[in-house]
Amino acid sequence: MLTSLAAALLFSQATAPAAPQPMPTGEAMEQAIADNDSRLFWGFFEGCNPDAIADLVHPDFRMLHDLGGMPLSSGAQMIEQSLERCADRAPGGKNEGYRNRRLLVPGLRRIQKLGDWGVLEEGYHTFHEWRGALNNGNGGWEMTGGGRYIHSWQWMPEEGGFRLLESLSLDHGPAMPYPPASQ
Repeated sequence: MLTSLAAALLFSQATAPAAPQPMPTGEAMEQAIADNDSRLFWGFFEGCNPDAIADLVHPDFRMLHDLGGMPLSSGAQMIEQSLERCADRAPGGKNEGYRNRRLLVPGLRRIQKLGDWGVLEEGYHTFHEWRGALNNGNGGWEMTGGGRYIHSWQWMPEEGGFRLLESLSLDHGPAMPYPPASQ
């Protein structure tokens, strides 16, 4: 069930500026997308706090996934599913103590302006799971795979920010080598 905080952030425009804001360009646009990307993946992975990032997700959000088809068809569904997964990690949950993280592969992200509508972001990332104190105390984060993603971020002039409208999650498999091969 969608929490009232997530629902309020996802669908509310109460904090919107009085006048529409122009979409940022150049470095300001790229920084806004980089910041959103970091917040988004922190909220859904390591930070496990989807309520904190509900304002980044467009109500009409959908996700297409190379392994799962269309696992998510709305912003509310994305937040709800993440809340359930985070509850599973909490004390007493069926996956209590599970931790994972996503890391962007440096140098392999591209951000492209789409007129005044929004931005296309494409990048590669790796996925990691916490293994604790394995291998005689030499545990830690283990890279478990990687993939490519393409996000369309729609500019919301009344809010003065971008919201994630669509996510294409592709090419899942073994992690990309790091450092990346020269292109």
